[in-house]
Amino acid sequence: MKIYLMAFIALLIMSGCQNPATEEKTLIIEKDTTPIEVVIDAEPDAAKNAVIAAVEMAHQRTAFLAKQAIQFDIQLLFGGKERLKGKLTFSTDSERGRIDLENGKQIYYNGNEVHYSPSFESDKSIRFDAYTWGYFFLFPYKLSDAGTNWDIYENKKLGEKSYQTQKLTFDAGTGDDPNDWYIMYADEESNLIQCAAYIVTAGGSTQEEAEKDPHAIEYTNYIEVDGIPFAQNWKFWGWQPAEGLMDQLGEATITNIQFVDLEADFFTAPADFLKK
Repeated sequence: MKIYLMAFIALLIMSGCQNPATEEKTLIIEKDTTPIEVVIDAEPDAAKNAVIAAVEMAHQRTAFLAKQAIQFDIQLLFGGKERLKGKLTFSTDSERGRIDLENGKQIYYNGNEVHYSPSFESDKSIRFDAYTWGYFFLFPYKLSDAGTNWDIYENKKLGEKSYQTQKLTFDAGTGDDPNDWYIMYADEESNLIQCAAYIVTAGGSTQEEAEKDPHAIEYTNYIEVDGIPFAQNWKFWGWQPAEGLMDQLGEATITNIQFVDLEADFFTAPADFLKK
């Protein structure tokens, strides 16, 4: 059922009087008085939708999706070694993407199809690279994608600071790795995402195996492009539910963020490219 956010908040307050168990989960949003549509689940933990709505509002999701495509440069380091460097371009709906590496190699994706330069020595991480770095960048704009499920995550602490926290899981058949999950940490004042813990089941790992080594991505140094906030720096950490961020694993620098209008064939891979 869709209603306006202002009416939704009033409903939450009323329902809190009827069901004391939900009182602590009531969230009142004062960031903007402009009504926005919120989809309410039939489940009793509907307050989770208010959190997601506030985060999407803070990240200017509507304005972002009105653009055609986003482009940026990235330098990605893990263990002090360069993992990836180049220019990434994605349609704002994330359906199409293109990675132009500094060494001249390219990766394209269109929906579930991935194509790559014949000059790659190995295709082992092609699909992972095609989708993962773009997903991390586009994460604030994919919170309401089809197949996403949000639930209350009780541990709101990360270090000494308290956050708005929600856990994301996926319906079967959603994306390349539906067994992955994410835990979102959003700032309680700005509603901007500060961190996301996650597991990676790519490469054949089971969910149980992946949960033995969860990671987290920390978003810092936000700037605005056309009034839309983007984090210019990422840090990758080991993460544990009780301890939070552990050892730093890697980092990324994001530069030259811009919205672009593209030719119709920009996301079409050359005919000689291989398919993964």
